[in-house]
Amino acid sequence: MSEGSLNSDGTWTVQTNDIAALTVTSTDDYAGALVTLKDVVTNGPYALESSYDKVWTGIFSQENGKETIFAYQASANDGEPNGNNANFGERLNLPNGGTSSPGGCCGFHQPSQNLVNFFGTDATSGLPVALTNPSGWNTNNANVDASFAGTVDPRLDWTAGRDGVPYKDWGPENSSWVRDVANGGFYEAKKNAAEKSSGAISTVGWQNTQLNSVNIHLLRYADVLLLLAEAEVEVGSIPNAMALVNQVRARAKVKVQGPGTSAANMAVAINDPSITWAKYKVEPYPAGSPFFANQASAREAVRTERRLELAMEGQRFFDLRRWGLVATVIPAYVNGVGGGAEKTRRLYLATAAPVTATHNLYPIPTVQIDLSKGGTGGAGLTQNPGW
Repeated sequence: MSEGSLNSDGTWTVQTNDIAALTVTSTDDYAGALVTLKDVVTNGPYALESSYDKVWTGIFSQENGKETIFAYQASANDGEPNGNNANFGERLNLPNGGTSSPGGCCGFHQPSQNLVNFFGTDATSGLPVALTNPSGWNTNNANVDASFAGTVDPRLDWTAGRDGVPYKDWGPENSSWVRDVANGGFYEAKKNAAEKSSGAISTVGWQNTQLNSVNIHLLRYADVLLLLAEAEVEVGSIPNAMALVNQVRARAKVKVQGPGTSAANMAVAINDPSITWAKYKVEPYPAGSPFFANQASAREAVRTERRLELAMEGQRFFDLRRWGLVATVIPAYVNGVGGGAEKTRRLYLATAAPVTATHNLYPIPTVQIDLSKGGTGGAGLTQNPGW
C-alpha cells in the first residue's frame, strides 16, 4: 500500500512502504471513463430500479436488485448473538425517539437545512431551484415540515425524515424523534432505515433496534449513469449528458412517499390524493434547456443531480475532492450560499475550523510513518502538507 502527496505542479509523489518514491502525472481520463462506463450501461446486467423506494430497502426480496453494483452486505437475525453482522456502522444514525420511531437511538448523521433546501424545485418547471434561483434557493431557515408550501423533489422524502411527513411505513415522523433540534436541526436520516414491515431489524445486540440488514450501496447504477453524464460533459457531448440525467430524474417521479400506514401504501403515485404533506414536483430537462446550453452549465446540472440522487450516501465529499471544490463549496456551505448560511442555523459551526487545500488529502497515521522508518529510525514516509 502506498501513501503520497499532491505537488504544486499537479504531479503526485507516491511514497511506498519500501521508501522508494516516484512521481506520476495526475490527469483526468474522461475518454477512458467513457469506455468503461458505457460498457457497464450497454452490457448490463444493471438498470435503474423501477422506483426510488426500492433502492435503499430492508425487504429481503428487493435487496441486491438490478441497481446494485457494489454494496456492503448486512445481515440481521442470523444467529450471531450481538447483531454484529448487521448494519453495524449505521447504528447511531437512526432517529433518537422512543418506541414509535424506527431506531430509539441515537439521531446522528442528520440532513442539514442546506441539503433539505437543495431539494426545492421550481413550481412551474419542476427543475432544481438551486439552478433556477441560484441566489435564493437557500434562504429558508424554518422547519421544512408537513406544512411547507413550496414544491419539492420527491427524493427529499426518501432521503430525510421531516416532521409530520410519513417515514417509510412507520407513519408520520414527529419532532420527538429528533435528538437535539438546536444542535443538529429538524431532520433525520432515512435511507439507512429499514421498513417496519421488512423484518430486517435485529432482535439482539446493544440498541438492537438500531441494527438492521439494509445493505449499504457503495456503487449503484444511478451513480454510474451520472458519472457517465459527467464524462460526456467533459468531452463535449452535452445532449448525451442531458439524456442520462433525465433517466435519473424520470425515475424520481415514478413513486413518492405515501401515507406509510402499511407496506401497501408506503410508496404511491406522485398525484395520489392521499398526499397532504408535500407538493411533489420533478421533471426532466426539456429540449433546449439553458441548463444544458454549454459545457459550464451542463457541468453544474450534472453535479446538482449527483447531490440530489446520492444525498446521505457518503459520496458528496469525495465528489467535491474530485472536482477540486472542497476549499470552495464547504466554506460557502458554512458561511453562506444561495441566501443562507449553516453557521447561523447551527451555532457551533460559527467556530468551525477553516477548510483549506490541506483537506484534499488525508493525514498519514503517525504509526504508519513510524513503521516506515524501520528499526534504524531512518527516512520514511513524509506527512502530507498541512497535517
